[in-house]
Order: sequence, then C-alpha cells, then structure tokens
Amino acid sequence: MDLEQTSWLDLDYQPKLPVNKSMGIGIVGAGDIVQACHLPAYEMAGFKVVGIFDVDTVKARQVAEKFKVKNVFHSLDELLAHPEVEIVDVAVPAKNQLAVVEKVVAKGKHVLCQKPLSENLTNARRLVELCAEANVKAAVNQQMRWAPGIRSSHTIIQRGWLGTLTQASIQVNVLTPWETWPWMMSIQGMEFMYHSIHYMDSIRFLFGTPEYIYADGARFPGQPWSAETRTMIHLKFPGEARGLIHDNHNNFASEDDWYATFRFEGTKGTIKGTNGALYNYPIGKEDSISFFSKEIKNDCWISPKLEGRWFPHAFMGTMGELMRAIEERREPENSVADNLKTLEMVFAASRSMQQNRPVWLEEID
Repeated sequence: MDLEQTSWLDLDYQPKLPVNKSMGIGIVGAGDIVQACHLPAYEMAGFKVVGIFDVDTVKARQVAEKFKVKNVFHSLDELLAHPEVEIVDVAVPAKNQLAVVEKVVAKGKHVLCQKPLSENLTNARRLVELCAEANVKAAVNQQMRWAPGIRSSHTIIQRGWLGTLTQASIQVNVLTPWETWPWMMSIQGMEFMYHSIHYMDSIRFLFGTPEYIYADGARFPGQPWSAETRTMIHLKFPGEARGLIHDNHNNFASEDDWYATFRFEGTKGTIKGTNGALYNYPIGKEDSISFFSKEIKNDCWISPKLEGRWFPHAFMGTMGELMRAIEERREPENSVADNLKTLEMVFAASRSMQQNRPVWLEEID
C-alpha cells in the first residue's frame, strides 16, 4: 500500500456533532464533573444549555453564573416544565439516577444518564424499560469511547489494519485523589464501578463483549477508606483474544513516574498510546498514539498528532451522539440498553473479586 496515496492520517476520531445544535439541554446536578467537563464541552460544541438544577441552589447559581447559563431551576419539576428543555443531562450519583430518569421520561424528554447506570442491575434494567416505554432516546455518559486515543484506535481496528484482534491492555499507575468523592468510599466494588468501568467499556467497544472476567482488588495498607484502590482484571473473549486492565491509584512517587497507557494488538499490527487525561491530573494533556500495520508498511511506526483529551473533549461525543440519534431517529451508540452489557462486566468483576474465580457474563442476572 502506498502511504502517500492513502488517507490513513484521517483517523476520524473527533466527536461528531448534530446538524441542529439548538436542542435545549437541562442539566440535573452542579457537581465537579459538570463544572469540569459537561459545561466546558457543551460550550466548545456550541450546544444550547437552557438551565441547571441542583438540590444545592447556591451551587447551581454559582455554576450558572460561571458558564452564563440563563436559568437556575429550584426543582426538577420546574426544569422539566420549561418548554425549551428537550434533553435532560443527568449528573447525579448512581443511587439517585433511577428516580430522576423516571420523572424525566414521563415528561417525554430525551436523557443522557451518568455512569454507572445504576449500582445494581435490577434498577438499571428498570431504567432501560422506562426509557423504552416512553419512546425516548436515552444514552449513557460512557465518554471514554470518544477519547482521542480510543476513538482513533477504533478507526484503525475497523479498517482492518490490526488484522484479527489478539490482545487489549490498559494500564494505569497514578495517585488518584479519592477524597474528592467521599460518598464513594464505602461502595462495594467502588474501583470497578466508578473507574475501571471506563476501561471495560472501551475495550468492549473495540473488541466486543468478553465471555468471562477474572478480577481481583485490594486496598492500599493504611488507607482511610474501605474500598479497593488497586485492581487487576483479566478478560477472555471468544477465540484467542484476551484483555488485561491493571489499575493502581496509589503511586506516591513524583508525577514523572505515573503512567496511563493502552495497547491493542492483532495478527497484522499493534497500537500503543497514552491516556493524557490522567497525566498531571486534573489538568491533563493530549492523548498520544503510535501504530504499525503490515497492511500499510511493515515495521514502520506511525505517530499522528491527536488533538483533545478525554476530559472535557470526549463529553462532546456522548451528548453529540445522543443528539444525532434524535435527529436521525435511531438508537444512540451509547444507548442505555447497550450499556447493560458494560454494567454486566462490572458486576462480573465484582463477583469474581469476592469469590476468587472466573465469572462468565451469562451468570450475571
């Protein structure tokens, strides 16, 4: 293949936006993630944010002033009654999400849910049923799929440049400020449910759904909370493909020792890269990627420059996909129904950790 005659540099990784950006968005929640990611991303994309509601009205007002959001609602009902709100962006803890979504879809509003969809499968499946019964478009903010390194890897894989997939690895060794989210610290399987869920979803996006998961987790000696902060997750796919996720959130060395990497391999090529968002967190840097393929030029690593990061740029992707699905009258790629498969992976990992054995996804009910 003649490199000069191909379009290989166009890795088609930028979030795709709707034709109509004027669909009104109402945001439920004014926490750190809304301030750091949702609103900056929507501002970059040119989306129309109608207003925001939080149980802490003072916080909601402060966020609205910072981002020039016109309306601060004093209740969820008030937000849902506003005629310009077509989509509700739910950014609340998972334990509260079902109750919010039930009200949202009852008013016929489309919804972008926070991840995890729920902390138990019964509620998650009920949420999916409610959205289907209301005939609304419903998606999950599983935004790492739109991180530049992951999205460009998807393009490379879809073009067949890796051949038959054989191995997926995501490795993270950083110091995470868990004290920022004290409400998480007693949740069973916290690391799987609130962090590694992103890596499980991204690998599933690239490689498909695994057959079974074998996982383990551990605390760091002396840590002041009960949840695990070190995990290892083995994924077995049909055939010869395998996956590994390794997380350590306790690297107390200087930041030049931290790393957040991914590697995807196949019979014809390899991708390797960095997840820039976790370097110098929460500031971050742009993702990097290098790949080679026998389909392009044997043993020649290609390193295109990527623009953007997981935070906040990928948040344009999750909302943008929901808006495009509304426009095109189809299900979003990140639909609530599809996300049940990612959530089943999370619960398989948690059960595996508790029982010290591989857990087949078909066991999860």
